[in-house]
Amino acid sequence: MSEPGPREEAPGAAHEAVARYRALAAERPDAYGPDLAAALNTLGIRLSEVGRRKEALWATQEALAMYRELAAARPDTFRPDLAGVLSNLGARLSDLGRPDEALRAAQEAVAVSRELAAARPDALGPYLLMALSNLGARLSDLGRRDEALGAAQEAVAMSRELAAARPDTFRPTLAMALITLGEMLSPLGRRDEALGAAQEAVGMYRELVSAQPDAFRADLAGVLNNMGGMLNELGRREEALGTTEEAVAMYRELVAARPDSFRPALAMALNNLGGMLNELGRRQEALEVAGEVLATLTPQFLTDYDTFEPWMSRMVRTYVGRCAERQCEPDAQILEPILEAFRNHRAESDPG
Repeated sequence: MSEPGPREEAPGAAHEAVARYRALAAERPDAYGPDLAAALNTLGIRLSEVGRRKEALWATQEALAMYRELAAARPDTFRPDLAGVLSNLGARLSDLGRPDEALRAAQEAVAVSRELAAARPDALGPYLLMALSNLGARLSDLGRRDEALGAAQEAVAMSRELAAARPDTFRPTLAMALITLGEMLSPLGRRDEALGAAQEAVGMYRELVSAQPDAFRADLAGVLNNMGGMLNELGRREEALGTTEEAVAMYRELVAARPDSFRPALAMALNNLGGMLNELGRRQEALEVAGEVLATLTPQFLTDYDTFEPWMSRMVRTYVGRCAERQCEPDAQILEPILEAFRNHRAESDPG
């Protein structure tokens, strides 16, 4: 399954695990093949977290091929892993703009997971929950919002049952399902219901963070950032600003510990914060935040141009526009490395 909470391994550690198990599996495939498949699945997750999407897809596809063989030989043991990696594959394909393939992977994950959950709901129900959540996201990507909402509602209902019986195990799962439900409700115009789902999730994550801060702080930051946007859409701008500021503060702490994993999330939260400040007429603060967005995103933009270029282009326009509003010159120290990367890429693309 794709993990809901802590992100404990950097891609480098995951690469090392793959290399180690690949060597062992070459000598003893029956003994170490499952370990290699698991390491590849983990590598796909870690690469995705730092924006290396094509590599993440390749790792996940290799893991899937291995799990298909393992599940064919030992279904009772490996079909749960097959369901999990199918859900991850759907997410990886979606990240690369391949929504139809992503949907097919998500649908297969749900089909496999339903069979598992029917036989052992307490033990294997979580695989169905994860598969339903991913299916809802994939349906939403394709504009099939009513179907997406149905998947999210089923996941919440099932999560509530499991959390009622085993709260220590399944409250994080319920919180995630509520976040997804809110994301499905909002595009349908059911914004108050969406906010209610997000608020319930925030309450749960606050309790989880108080007990296990390292495991759940990132999840709390993410749902606070989402809730800030929901509050802003409802016109509750001061509440939205305070909520988003709290998310930004959390992401700053996370970036201090693991910059490669959390810079993009911090940049996104800062961008939301800047928009809210601008709407409230706090233009100088909005300008400063726009500059911080660029500075935050630059390190990964410079190492992975193709992934971050569309987003960086938008953020540069925002920053330059806010400078123009304030009738001030852009900060060359912030802007010049980005513009140089644009120039170099154009020169490489059109050497003539």
